[in-house]
Amino acid sequence: MTDFAATKARFHLPEGLIYLDGNSLGPLPLDAPAKMDAVMRGEWGEMLITGWNRAGWMERPQSIGDRIGRLIGAEPGHVVLGDTLSIKVYQALAAALEMRPDRRVVLSDTGNFPSDLYMAEGLLGMLGEGYELRVVEPAEVARHITEEVAVTLITEVDYRTGRLHDMRALTRKAHSVGALTVWDLAHTAGATEVDVAGCGADFAVGCTYKYLNGGPGAPAFIYVAPRHADRARPALSGWLGHAAPFDFEPSYRPARGIERMRVGTPPILALAALEAALDVWEMTDMAAVRARSLELTGLFIEEVEARCPELVLATPRAPAERGSQVSFRFHEGHAAMQALIARGVIGDFRAPDIMRFGFTPLFIDEGDVVRAAGIMGEVFEGRLWDDAAYRKRGRVT
Repeated sequence: MTDFAATKARFHLPEGLIYLDGNSLGPLPLDAPAKMDAVMRGEWGEMLITGWNRAGWMERPQSIGDRIGRLIGAEPGHVVLGDTLSIKVYQALAAALEMRPDRRVVLSDTGNFPSDLYMAEGLLGMLGEGYELRVVEPAEVARHITEEVAVTLITEVDYRTGRLHDMRALTRKAHSVGALTVWDLAHTAGATEVDVAGCGADFAVGCTYKYLNGGPGAPAFIYVAPRHADRARPALSGWLGHAAPFDFEPSYRPARGIERMRVGTPPILALAALEAALDVWEMTDMAAVRARSLELTGLFIEEVEARCPELVLATPRAPAERGSQVSFRFHEGHAAMQALIARGVIGDFRAPDIMRFGFTPLFIDEGDVVRAAGIMGEVFEGRLWDDAAYRKRGRVT
């Protein structure tokens, strides 16, 4: 059994705050500063450029990728770190489309994160030739997977509502009509049990700064199924995806397997912080994390609905249908969230009316849930959100 009190003790959690926004940015692992300092002083400082060989910097994107692979059910050697999630979406989608040259439709849904849709729009606009991004309601995805579809581009958990797609069923449906799948795991890696290999996913991508607690701007990852690893051609043919980058050949020759999905120089300092976070994940297993998550989200729904009748639950009530977040609709959701933040309960707001709360069992427990719900009750009973100061919006909501 995972000792969640022990994992909670491995994070810096500011006193007086209840942090329910780990689905947007995870908190600081206590060992991260020392880990980064060791890399900065002992490796960068003392080894300088020789660190690429002596400290194994060049291998870290794949060795750390394997650590993430354990959390998403990937085969060893088929996950690599680097770049941003948007870039990884572009790589995966471009590779999948090239593998289905006779088809022109990319299918996604309205619950997908907008950046994924933007990357698809940009790629398809460059390809031209009748390519189409078809976007449907989340519950309608399966019905729209037809023989026209080249690729499905789906974020497993709706970033607003927390609705969880059935990866296994949708992947099976896509394959039954000859389509490929790209899964975005930004809101499931480190939050729910994911089994990309068992579900037969073709490609998967995700970020590491949310539930994986890698820090702001932490690098993204990409998974390519073994059956595609030496066929998928990277649209972004960066030098570190070359078969022999230090031969400095004038033309691109892709590396074998997942290495070809590398693009640019890996962010070694950011990877050091991520490694510190993954050390905490070594204390857990995802089945225990998922079970705990459902307990906490279920308790939160019960406690909040008892205290805040004005709020409308946007997250599926059925445990199997939700990820590790709870969202409520409220017409003054932004102001209400700012009032909560001012009182030490940190969640976030997603337009037009979603108040969003993330639950990471590694550092959230029942006491946090009950206290947060109690503060929410005070804010709504006293209409404390009804203040002009709380209606002022920053660039990040």
